[in-house]
Amino acid sequence: MLMDTLLIFVKEPIPGRVKTRLARTVGDEEAARIYRFLLEKTHQAAIKTSADRRWLFYADERIDKEDDQFPGSFEKYVQCPGDLGQRMADAFQRAFSAGSERVVIIGSDCPELTSEVLDEAFLALRKCDAVIGPTFDGGYYMLGTNRFIPELFQGIAWSTPEVLDQTLAIFNKLHLKFGVFSTLYDIDTEEDWRAYLGRC
Repeated sequence: MLMDTLLIFVKEPIPGRVKTRLARTVGDEEAARIYRFLLEKTHQAAIKTSADRRWLFYADERIDKEDDQFPGSFEKYVQCPGDLGQRMADAFQRAFSAGSERVVIIGSDCPELTSEVLDEAFLALRKCDAVIGPTFDGGYYMLGTNRFIPELFQGIAWSTPEVLDQTLAIFNKLHLKFGVFSTLYDIDTEEDWRAYLGRC
């Protein structure tokens, strides 16, 4: 039986520590409120997937075991030290070492991500080596593989518009068979948030 694991990178919704680019124009409290909304959207997508395991990776040094943002079947972990690539690589490696055969990672910034997209990603990994879901700002909201591929997390200019292109270049360099999903918006700025509200 193939085991699917969904990895979710999150932060505690503490004012002043989340959505800092958004907070520059809306303030810390409002940015934290919006982030709590994004966490709820992420929870709705994650809890409805067919994944066998759902692992939350907190950026904080300690985990609030009573955190009510993600009720349901979620295991909680703390992200390892290092840049985003090192933290993602560690999470993927842990999942595959624990018996996973397909692993998908998401963040908590993409309110239009659905459980259907996540299930399609796991299904695609039966035939593909990797899948990716691009964002309009040049990054990605989802990455999945059917084995640990450390090269995907190395030499990437994280938090820049080059992330997607650099990752696709690694796919091609390694001759991976991969699938590209629909491009979605993530929420980083007030402009992003207002545009999302307009689409809703």
